Amino acid sequence: MMEQLQTERLFIQPITTHEAAFVFVLVNTPAWKQFIGDRHIYQLNDAINYIQRVIDNPDTDFRVVYRQSDQQPIGIVTLIKRVYLPHHDIGFAFLPEYASHGYAYEAASALMEELQEDKTHTAIMATTLPGNERSIRLLEKLGLQYQETIVYNGEELLLYEKLLI
Repeated sequence: MMEQLQTERLFIQPITTHEAAFVFVLVNTPAWKQFIGDRHIYQLNDAINYIQRVIDNPDTDFRVVYRQSDQQPIGIVTLIKRVYLPHHDIGFAFLPEYASHGYAYEAASALMEELQEDKTHTAIMATTLPGNERSIRLLEKLGLQYQETIVYNGEELLLYEKLLI
Protein backbone atom coordinates (compact mmCIF):
# COMPACT_ATOMS: atom_id res chain seq x y z
CA MET A 1 0.00 0.00 0.00
CA MET A 2 2.58 2.59 1.08
CA GLU A 3 6.14 2.95 -0.10
CA GLN A 4 9.41 3.91 1.51
CA LEU A 5 9.71 7.38 2.97
CA GLN A 6 12.91 9.31 3.51
CA THR A 7 13.66 12.24 5.79
CA GLU A 8 16.83 14.13 6.54
CA ARG A 9 18.07 11.40 8.92
CA LEU A 10 15.76 8.43 8.36
CA PHE A 11 14.50 5.77 5.98
CA ILE A 12 11.00 4.53 6.76
CA GLN A 13 9.86 1.37 5.00
CA PRO A 14 7.13 -1.27 5.27
CA ILE A 15 7.89 -3.98 7.79
CA THR A 16 9.05 -7.42 6.64
CA THR A 17 9.85 -10.62 8.48
CA HIS A 18 13.55 -9.75 7.98
CA GLU A 19 13.12 -7.31 10.88
CA ALA A 20 12.12 -10.07 13.31
CA ALA A 21 15.20 -9.73 15.53
CA PHE A 22 14.63 -5.97 15.84
CA VAL A 23 10.90 -6.43 16.53
CA PHE A 24 11.69 -9.08 19.15
CA VAL A 25 13.82 -6.55 21.05
CA LEU A 26 11.40 -3.64 20.57
CA VAL A 27 8.22 -5.39 21.76
CA ASN A 28 10.02 -6.63 24.86
CA THR A 29 11.21 -3.20 26.02
CA PRO A 30 9.69 -2.02 29.30
CA ALA A 31 8.01 0.99 27.61
CA TRP A 32 6.35 -1.19 24.95
CA LYS A 33 5.01 -3.59 27.56
CA GLN A 34 3.83 -0.74 29.82
CA PHE A 35 2.18 1.49 27.22
CA ILE A 36 1.32 -0.83 24.31
CA GLY A 37 1.02 -4.24 25.92
CA ASP A 38 2.66 -7.63 26.15
CA ARG A 39 2.55 -9.32 22.74
CA HIS A 40 3.83 -12.64 24.18
CA ILE A 41 6.84 -12.71 21.89
CA TYR A 42 9.32 -14.96 23.67
CA GLN A 43 11.45 -16.16 20.79
CA LEU A 44 12.41 -15.11 17.28
CA ASN A 45 9.77 -17.31 15.67
CA ASP A 46 7.07 -15.51 17.69
CA ALA A 47 8.31 -12.22 16.24
CA ILE A 48 8.20 -13.61 12.70
CA ASN A 49 4.62 -14.79 13.23
CA TYR A 50 3.63 -11.44 14.76
CA ILE A 51 5.05 -9.54 11.78
CA GLN A 52 3.33 -11.88 9.33
CA ARG A 53 -0.03 -11.26 11.06
CA VAL A 54 0.58 -7.50 10.75
CA ILE A 55 1.47 -7.82 7.06
CA ASP A 56 -1.58 -10.01 6.36
CA ASN A 57 -3.98 -7.59 8.07
CA PRO A 58 -5.27 -4.98 5.59
CA ASP A 59 -6.10 -2.65 8.51
CA THR A 60 -2.47 -2.37 9.68
CA ASP A 61 0.48 -0.54 8.18
CA PHE A 62 3.68 -0.95 10.23
CA ARG A 63 6.85 0.74 9.03
CA VAL A 64 10.34 0.29 10.36
CA VAL A 65 12.38 3.43 10.93
CA TYR A 66 16.07 3.18 10.06
CA ARG A 67 18.81 5.71 10.70
CA GLN A 68 20.44 6.65 7.41
CA SER A 69 23.84 7.08 9.04
CA ASP A 70 24.24 3.41 9.97
CA GLN A 71 21.16 1.63 8.54
CA GLN A 72 20.15 0.60 12.08
CA PRO A 73 16.45 -0.04 12.77
CA ILE A 74 15.52 2.23 15.67
CA GLY A 75 11.73 2.19 15.84
CA ILE A 76 8.40 1.83 14.10
CA VAL A 77 5.57 4.09 13.06
CA THR A 78 2.15 2.55 12.56
CA LEU A 79 -1.18 3.29 10.98
CA ILE A 80 -3.99 1.07 12.22
CA LYS A 81 -7.70 1.16 11.42
CA ARG A 82 -9.14 0.23 14.81
CA VAL A 83 -12.71 -1.04 15.08
CA TYR A 84 -13.58 1.53 17.75
CA LEU A 85 -12.34 4.59 15.81
CA PRO A 86 -13.78 6.23 12.68
CA HIS A 87 -10.30 7.12 11.32
CA HIS A 88 -6.86 5.48 11.29
CA ASP A 89 -4.77 5.60 14.46
CA ILE A 90 -1.13 6.71 14.20
CA GLY A 91 1.35 5.13 16.57
CA PHE A 92 5.06 4.98 17.23
CA ALA A 93 7.55 3.05 19.32
CA PHE A 94 11.33 3.41 19.50
CA LEU A 95 14.13 1.60 21.23
CA PRO A 96 14.91 3.43 24.48
CA GLU A 97 18.43 4.41 23.39
CA TYR A 98 16.94 6.41 20.50
CA ALA A 99 14.38 8.31 22.57
CA SER A 100 14.67 12.10 22.95
CA HIS A 101 16.58 12.58 19.67
CA GLY A 102 13.60 13.75 17.61
CA TYR A 103 13.43 10.55 15.58
CA ALA A 104 9.80 9.72 16.48
CA TYR A 105 8.67 13.23 15.56
CA GLU A 106 10.62 13.13 12.29
CA ALA A 107 9.22 9.72 11.30
CA ALA A 108 5.62 10.42 12.37
CA SER A 109 5.67 13.81 10.62
CA ALA A 110 6.79 12.16 7.38
CA LEU A 111 3.99 9.60 7.65
CA MET A 112 1.41 12.33 8.32
CA GLU A 113 2.67 14.34 5.32
CA GLU A 114 2.20 11.28 3.15
CA LEU A 115 -1.36 10.84 4.48
CA GLN A 116 -2.18 14.48 3.80
CA GLU A 117 -0.99 14.14 0.19
CA ASP A 118 -2.85 10.82 -0.20
CA LYS A 119 -6.28 12.55 0.15
CA THR A 120 -8.04 9.31 1.16
CA HIS A 121 -7.59 10.22 4.83
CA THR A 122 -9.63 13.17 6.10
CA ALA A 123 -8.40 12.86 9.69
CA ILE A 124 -5.87 10.98 11.77
CA MET A 125 -6.48 9.79 15.30
CA ALA A 126 -4.34 8.45 18.11
CA THR A 127 -5.00 6.84 21.45
CA THR A 128 -2.66 6.70 24.39
CA LEU A 129 -2.72 5.76 28.03
CA PRO A 130 -3.20 8.74 30.38
CA GLY A 131 0.24 8.19 31.97
CA ASN A 132 2.20 8.10 28.71
CA GLU A 133 3.55 11.65 28.91
CA ARG A 134 6.08 11.23 26.08
CA SER A 135 3.41 10.01 23.69
CA ILE A 136 1.03 12.82 24.70
CA ARG A 137 3.73 15.47 24.10
CA LEU A 138 4.58 13.99 20.70
CA LEU A 139 0.95 13.78 19.60
CA GLU A 140 0.44 17.43 20.54
CA LYS A 141 3.66 18.44 18.76
CA LEU A 142 2.33 16.64 15.66
CA GLY A 143 -0.78 18.82 15.83
CA LEU A 144 -3.24 16.27 17.18
CA GLN A 145 -5.65 17.66 19.74
CA TYR A 146 -7.18 15.93 22.73
CA GLN A 147 -10.82 15.06 22.03
CA GLU A 148 -12.02 12.94 24.93
CA THR A 149 -11.26 10.06 27.23
CA ILE A 150 -12.70 6.77 26.01
CA VAL A 151 -12.87 3.30 27.52
CA TYR A 152 -12.07 0.31 25.33
CA ASN A 153 -11.83 -3.24 26.71
CA GLY A 154 -11.98 -1.79 30.19
CA GLU A 155 -8.96 0.44 29.58
CA GLU A 156 -9.09 4.23 29.76
CA LEU A 157 -7.53 5.86 26.68
CA LEU A 158 -6.98 9.48 25.72
CA LEU A 159 -8.25 10.12 22.18
CA TYR A 160 -6.49 12.66 19.94
CA GLU A 161 -7.38 13.81 16.44
CA LYS A 162 -6.12 16.02 13.63
CA LEU A 163 -8.10 16.91 10.53
CA LEU A 164 -6.09 16.46 7.34
CA ILE A 165 -8.35 18.35 4.96
